[in-house]
Amino acid sequence: MAAAACGATATSQPAQPASPSAATSSAPAPSPPATGTPTSVPTASPSPTTPPKFSAEVTKVARDRLRYSWRPGCPVPVGDLRLITMTYWGFDDKPHTGEMVVNKNAADDIVTVFRRLYDWRWPIRKMELVDVYKGDDFDSIDADNTSAFNCRPATGSSSWSQHAYGRAVDINPRENPYLSADGSVAHKNARKFARRPLDEPGVINPGDRVVRAFERVDWEWGGYWSGIKDYQHFSKGGG
Repeated sequence: MAAAACGATATSQPAQPASPSAATSSAPAPSPPATGTPTSVPTASPSPTTPPKFSAEVTKVARDRLRYSWRPGCPVPVGDLRLITMTYWGFDDKPHTGEMVVNKNAADDIVTVFRRLYDWRWPIRKMELVDVYKGDDFDSIDADNTSAFNCRPATGSSSWSQHAYGRAVDINPRENPYLSADGSVAHKNARKFARRPLDEPGVINPGDRVVRAFERVDWEWGGYWSGIKDYQHFSKGGG
């Protein structure tokens, strides 16, 4: 017998079976089988999209890309110009890719400065070659286009502009207009941006970080000129 085998005496009373109510109260009821995904499991929230890092590619520029902005007799040959294809931060708070032509000796400076602007998310309206506007500086400015090389004389002068050498850049010309000596502005859409300082997106103010970024690479700002003011204009060596 099982009782003898485990050491019980012959006179021991057999164990009484547990009452049904006791069995029910001591044993937990089985859980129903799980179906589907438990609703208590938390779902991971998607991480915010990280904007792409700044990128810039410097290449030789083909003559046919400069159909309107270069011609024989310009002070710099096409072979000394470079096309920069780079990212910039837009007024829509998104990254974009633009193009700019500069002198080969100015390419590193421009990439250095525009990398800083992008990292700051400092907004730029657009960045296209002036040839998109058939070389017309007025139309390019009216479109608030940031551009550099254009074989043309300086405003109000018969001498070559630094733009003709690819050593000048105009940034957000609507927000940073050219002011004549009498304080007038040629572009109607820029008149409300004529005063300085002005706290608006894309505006360049005296001594601000955009001006200092160009100063670090030895470029001058037209906003410091006496008489006329050219708030959009930065150039290597002035002019």
